[in-house]
Amino acid sequence: MNTKRQYKTYTSEFKTEALALISEQDYSVQEAASALGIITSLLYSWKQKTEEHANSTVNSDERTELLSLRKEVKQLRMEKEILKKASAFFAKEMK
Repeated sequence: MNTKRQYKTYTSEFKTEALALISEQDYSVQEAASALGIITSLLYSWKQKTEEHANSTVNSDERTELLSLRKEVKQLRMEKEILKKASAFFAKEMK
């Protein structure tokens, strides 16, 4: 029996409307979450991400490039570690 938890996903429009309740209609986070049937921590999380994104000086193209470069750096570091281990192994074998 597989009891893997299924998480509900929400559209960006739903998130925008939920945040509008707080910012434009003066609902508290608890009131808005209760009215929408979601937990308050989820709404707080959406609010924080939106504020961080609004305060960011990086546009979407730069953000995409940054994520791509971070992924590439991670891959290169992993390859470097593999090469270090391989060279140590072969140096040991040559002795």
